Formats: sequence, structure tokens, C-alpha cells
Amino acid sequence: MTDILLIALYAFLGAAAAGLLGAGALRLLRHRSLVVSLTVIVAVAVTAMLAGTLAVAWQMFLSRHDLTVVTIVVAMASVVSFAAALLLGRWVVARSRDLARAARSFGTGGSFAAPEAPATAELSALSQELEHTSARLAESRERERALENSRRELVAWISHDLRTPLAGLRAMAEALEDGVAAEPDRYLRQIRTEVERLDGMVGDLFELSRIHAGALALTRARISVYDLVGDALAGADPLAREHGVRLVGQRIDAVPVEVDSKEMSRVLGNLLINAIRRTPADGTVAVAAERSADGVVLSVTDECGGIPEEDLARVFDMGWRGTHARTPPAGAGLGLAIVRGIVEAHRGRAAVRNVSGGCRFEVVLPPAGAV
Repeated sequence: MTDILLIALYAFLGAAAAGLLGAGALRLLRHRSLVVSLTVIVAVAVTAMLAGTLAVAWQMFLSRHDLTVVTIVVAMASVVSFAAALLLGRWVVARSRDLARAARSFGTGGSFAAPEAPATAELSALSQELEHTSARLAESRERERALENSRRELVAWISHDLRTPLAGLRAMAEALEDGVAAEPDRYLRQIRTEVERLDGMVGDLFELSRIHAGALALTRARISVYDLVGDALAGADPLAREHGVRLVGQRIDAVPVEVDSKEMSRVLGNLLINAIRRTPADGTVAVAAERSADGVVLSVTDECGGIPEEDLARVFDMGWRGTHARTPPAGAGLGLAIVRGIVEAHRGRAAVRNVSGGCRFEVVLPPAGAV
């Protein structure tokens, strides 16, 4: 038993000495290639085995022949081990370089394509993660491109919408100043109307900037959807009468929600104004509110004739106003963008889809107590 313990001790001391030397070498070479690291690891293993074997052999007073045999066996094993380490290291490095080249093209704005050559499980997992990241970045770039296009369109439309009323205001002000206005009172009323429209446009821009900056502070309160829809219908009724459009409440459940009543009234008001302006005279705009599996669904259905399928995804984009035939004379295309921003701030979602004869805008809000 004592001999076995001594053998184990000598073997451990020899292997430990080789291991310490190998650890020092790995630390010094930690910034070198993977091939070097694998070679050092194999060298540590072989050296530890050889040192332990020789230490035990010397203590056991083996014959010179036996010691030579043991040394040759260890040496041959070391040659095979070094060769395997070099081959494995070169293979892993080659796969790593393939992955690096693929990642380099991905980093310069292209899409990532995983190398076709087989790789280790870790490199394969890394390739999959890079593929997922590439797909997400492509989607992000596409959204950024669409947002930039929307911003450019918004600037162009805002410039156009501001230039026309400002030119009219200047002309009317000059006419009043020169005393050549045939009906000063009518000019003053027109000036007031244009100023109110410009004030509404500036208010929409300010609201949208607060939404995009994340500075929209909500004051939530428990309120019945019935009361919310009722107030919105009452507020939109004069505009509906002016355009000859009927407002109808189809099904309005008294479902409680926790929302900022002021902001949510703006959401419904924008949807109703949008629907009324796009519905022809003698048409109908229907409002509904009902409970669903996802929460509470508020919907506004108009008779605009529908939205082209290719435009449905852009309806809530900033500055979108549809085709020229469906664009009202007023507005900068901010109303629906504000709707989406306010609804998402309430942790809800806004959507639109075509129905028979028109389109249906839906706002899904979480039920009371879910936020």
C-alpha cells in the first residue's frame, strides 16, 4: 500500500511540475493562435505523463531497457498527439477564418451567410446567432429607411401646407393694411380660421415629437369605454353633419379601461375625423367597443372605398396621407401616426384592414388592471 502511495505521489509531483510550466506558457501565449494553444495543451499532457512515468520509473529502479521502452512509448504517443493537435487546430482556425470573413461582409452593411463548411458546435451556434442578428439588423435598416422616407415626405408636405395658408394670410393682411379689403370682417374670419388650422398643425407636430421622444406622460384613470366613445361621438357630430355623414354606434359595451382619457379622446377623435373626411356624403361611420380575448377593442369603420393593399402597412406612418384622390385638403398626415403613438404608450396596438365598402381601424387596449 505504501509503494502505491509513493508511486501516486511521484507521478503527481512530476505531472504537477509539467502542468505549472504549461500554465505559464499558456499565459505568455494567450494572445497567439488557437493552434499554438492546442499545441501547448498537448505538450502539457504529454510532458506530465512523461514526467510522472520517469519519476516513478527512477524510484522503482527499472532496468535501462525497461526505462528505454517506456520512454519510446511515451515519445511515440507524444508525436501522434502533437500531430492530432496541429490538425485539429488548423481545422478550427480555418473554420474561424471562414466565419470571420462572413462576419466582415455582415459588418459592412451586407447580410450574413453562414459558411457551408462544417464547424464545431460552438462555431455553428455563433453562426446561427449572427444569422439572427443579421436578419434583425436588416429589418431595422428597412424600418429606418421607411422612417427616413416618411420624414422626408412629412417635411415636403408640411412645407407645402404651411406655404399656402401663410401666403393667403400675408395677402389678406396686406389688403387690410392698405384698406382695399372689400369685406374686412370676412377677411378677419378667414384669418382666424387659417390661424386655428396652423395652430392645430403645430399642436400635432408637438404631440408627435413628445411621443417619439418618450416624453408623453399619461395620467391613467379608470373609465368606462361607453363614456369615452360617447364623448368622442358628441365631439365629432358637428363635422359629420357638415359633411353629410351619419355617425352610428353599433355595439358599445360598458367595459372599464385604465387610460388617459384626454389622450384616448384624441385617438378616437383623430380616427373619427379621418373616417368622416374620407366617407362620401350620405355615407356612414360606425363606432364599436367590445371586449375580446386580447382586451378591449375600439373600432371605427368608414365607407372610404378601401385602402390599396400595398398601402395598408404605411397607414400609421408619419406623413402618410394616401393617394391624392383620398387626401383631404387639410392635414399633414400626422393624425394616424399620433393615434399609433398614443395607443402604444398605453401598451395597446392599432391596426387597419379593409372591409366591404371601406376600411376598419381598430385600437386594442389592455383591460383595466392589466397595465
